[in-house]
Amino acid sequence: MRKERVGGLSVWMAGGSDGNGNGDGPAILLCHGFGAPGDDLASLWRAVDAGRGVRWFFPEAPVSLEAMFGAPARAWWMIDLARLDQAMRSGRRDELKLSVPDGMLEARAALETCIAELETKHGLAREKTIIGGFSQGAMVTTELALHSEAAPFAGLAILSGTLLCEERWRAAAANSAAKLHVFQSHGRRDPILPFDLALELHELLKANGADAEFVAHGGAHEIPESALAGLAALAKRRFPQ
Repeated sequence: MRKERVGGLSVWMAGGSDGNGNGDGPAILLCHGFGAPGDDLASLWRAVDAGRGVRWFFPEAPVSLEAMFGAPARAWWMIDLARLDQAMRSGRRDELKLSVPDGMLEARAALETCIAELETKHGLAREKTIIGGFSQGAMVTTELALHSEAAPFAGLAILSGTLLCEERWRAAAANSAAKLHVFQSHGRRDPILPFDLALELHELLKANGADAEFVAHGGAHEIPESALAGLAALAKRRFPQ
């Protein structure tokens, strides 16, 4: 595995023909969640049997949280954790699904720039690339997949993500969801992002024609074996050997 600066973001690269992300195989690009280091998901390239020659890319979010966490933590955009916790505890879940977070559009633009450079420098092809991520990383890639004006991606993996900016995503899904192949997983005991909002996102995608699979698990805010198996199955379907 190696790290390279691509389109303004640091990206960890693995798999492919040499374990460093080289070659011309299909790709999986996963974005980490809020408060995690940039390489938080990088070990998944060995844990998920996505098929021979698959390349893995793990972009690091642009916002540093090191001063807050005292460690190399990152974010795609800032979150008021206390306000989020209070809203969830008091049943004000609509505040989450109706809001457009400050910084989300800028995060999407940064990720789009990174992907564009991966296309030109590393031969990434959208029709042979699954994008996705965990938690906030799943949200930024959902935003990107729904609004992409280029060729649709091979797949979208939403691991413990949720429904944001519902009106905006619903309008975008009417135009793009029918081209999406989605795997989504969520824990029934997730204390951070409610299970029912994740299910609403799945239903929104399905209602607009997406080929969408939803796997519920008994865990919390995490990526269990069932989620890894679902990601592997998506890769095997979309990347036939």
